[in-house]
Amino acid sequence: MKRFITKAVIIAASACLMLSGFAGCTKKAGNANNYAVVGITQEPGIFDPHTVVAAGDEEIIFNIYEGLYKFDYEGNLNPCLATDVEISDDASVYTFTIRDGVKFHDGSDLDAADVVYSLKRAAGLLDGQDGVALVSELDSISDVTALSDGRVQVTLEASSYELLSCFTTGIIPENYDNCQAAPVGTGPFKFDSYTPGQSVILVKNDNYWVHDLPYLDKVTFKVCADMDAGLTELANGSIDIFPYLTPDRSNQLDETKYNVLSNGSNMVQIFALNNAVEPLNDLRVRQAINYAINRKDVISVTMDGASVELTTAMSPAMGSYYDTSLDGTFDQDIEKAKALMAEAGYENGFDLTCTVPSSYLIHVNTAVELASELKAIGINMEIKQVDWATWLDSVYAGRQYETTVIALTSDYAPYDVLSRYASTSDGNFINYSNSEVDKLLAQIPLTADVNERTALYHQVLGLLTNDACSVYLQDPATITAVSTRLEGYHVYPMYVQDMSQVKLAGN
Repeated sequence: MKRFITKAVIIAASACLMLSGFAGCTKKAGNANNYAVVGITQEPGIFDPHTVVAAGDEEIIFNIYEGLYKFDYEGNLNPCLATDVEISDDASVYTFTIRDGVKFHDGSDLDAADVVYSLKRAAGLLDGQDGVALVSELDSISDVTALSDGRVQVTLEASSYELLSCFTTGIIPENYDNCQAAPVGTGPFKFDSYTPGQSVILVKNDNYWVHDLPYLDKVTFKVCADMDAGLTELANGSIDIFPYLTPDRSNQLDETKYNVLSNGSNMVQIFALNNAVEPLNDLRVRQAINYAINRKDVISVTMDGASVELTTAMSPAMGSYYDTSLDGTFDQDIEKAKALMAEAGYENGFDLTCTVPSSYLIHVNTAVELASELKAIGINMEIKQVDWATWLDSVYAGRQYETTVIALTSDYAPYDVLSRYASTSDGNFINYSNSEVDKLLAQIPLTADVNERTALYHQVLGLLTNDACSVYLQDPATITAVSTRLEGYHVYPMYVQDMSQVKLAGN
């Protein structure tokens, strides 16, 4: 039996105290300015932790819900609503010790029954769900039971050595079924209201189990039409925090009023090619498009060089799981691209449409640069800008598109990065299919030895690259402007806005 108690457990009585560098401080009472406004350019859509799809929704509800485990701003996976976990030798049973003294936002106490209900709901094991998992990563769960000692035992259909990071999924009260309209979690902030097109308002959870957190009384996520609109509001002082800036925009800010923070994002910006539509279903065409692109120019134009160049479906931020031997596979080679186009029967090129979310300037600018570069091989690409809701419905869910530009986000876990490429994955919006990739992805969770798992990840990355399934462009730095009236904000290496540590400067 393997017993995992991560280093966060030893920090005082709270496993999540390491998420705060200011746990011993308190805010000034009665301060009317004890709030923060975060600018977002994506209209919120889903507040249910088990059905959420968009990263922009997840960055908000990160403050409302918590899982058994939780990532911190350094990318560490720490105990949260669980204090530890025992994993059987064959990794087919995970047994969690549930933290005492935690209350939900409705005042009820967290217990094993809530965890059982939440995990069964996420895994599709409740009556009426017909085994359809709401959280696809937890589909391998066959049963969840409460033990007599208050622990929760999770049994899997097959061994999985890669599942612990998936237990970050939110825990909700037993039998609660109104998450979308009235979210209830255990997080540092409670849901107050949502006004479409305007804002999501969260208020302080006075019963939060981490002592002295959060500091702020209220956090407003304010919807901005686009980055330029957000910058205007930032300059006017109507918002305090604005993430996902481009370097040129951040350089325009008054440094006496704003601190500009930056961190690696572990995001993968992709020029996604729908493998199911002609002529993109032809490997030679996809290869030609890859060879036609100058990734360095894309990074220079869109991020002023503040990105890591990518060749394949994973960022080097994933360490040894990334395969450095693939670097440079698709360095720009226009003649090679033209030869592949001719071989595929498209020596005169063709017309193409790129459907891109208008609220993300970096993706729009990337599409413009790509369209310019593709002209060299005869591809005339029209750029179609749509709102975020339309993109989610038509492109991501409906897969009714030819190409798009988007950034893929993930937890700090290699399986979370690559599992979307399984042919049966809901996240496989590029309609990629390779039976060998499916076999390898099925094998990885069953492999106990980390070196063997790493080798399998490299094989998957190699196949994705050989199939030129899409064009991987960059891992852009996350650049965030924060008003100098605030402190304690951290830029995560994942798509998260953690407001639990933010407080008024000097308090």
